[in-house]
Amino acid sequence: MNQAKICFIGAGNMSRSIISGLVTSGYDANLIYATNPSQPKLTALMADFGIHTSNDNYATAQLADVIVLSVKPQMMAEVCQALATLDLSSKLIITIAAGVPAARYQDYFAQPLQLIRAMPNTPSQIGYGMCGLFATEAINADQKQIAQAIMATGSKTLWVEQESELDLVIALAGSSPAYFFMFMESMLASATAMGMDEAKARLLVEQAALGAAKWYVKIHSYHWRNYARM
Repeated sequence: MNQAKICFIGAGNMSRSIISGLVTSGYDANLIYATNPSQPKLTALMADFGIHTSNDNYATAQLADVIVLSVKPQMMAEVCQALATLDLSSKLIITIAAGVPAARYQDYFAQPLQLIRAMPNTPSQIGYGMCGLFATEAINADQKQIAQAIMATGSKTLWVEQESELDLVIALAGSSPAYFFMFMESMLASATAMGMDEAKARLLVEQAALGAAKWYVKIHSYHWRNYARM
């Protein structure tokens, strides 16, 4: 893992959060590459983290040991098919696109793949993410460890045995932060509608939510420890 060259195809927020986690944890920035069709996001990544950047997906992926596919699902077919003539036999492919099954990538690339699907969520951008991982049959233990190390820089990780379980990961951890945001915003709106100062209401709502989450984790952990002793 320490010497693996990692190429991120796509330079959006999720790539940025993973790259930030890698560099912060001490991974050599000279081994990290990112590509994107437009330049501003690449310029920011290079300035902030000192990684290599390029507009050329093919040439950069050719250099990589690990390719992280981080583009929107509707763009995935086009991006993958443009890389299909690469020899991928020694490369680990990690995709973080929601809703694109592993079998689809075999169609896109038209060659055997060593593929892992990863489902991180937006809190990974601040180091509090949750990421589900699914390994296809071609993946070995070392490759699972590499994927685990990459995604764990900003998230807790959970391996699932069946690919269908990733749909539950998306529901429970991928989409759910937005539901919590809506709940908190509704509380805030109700408080301000009843005359409370917005800054005071926001402090109350945010601290209550943070405290509730930490307390839930604490009591849940306590119950499991006691259950294990039975």
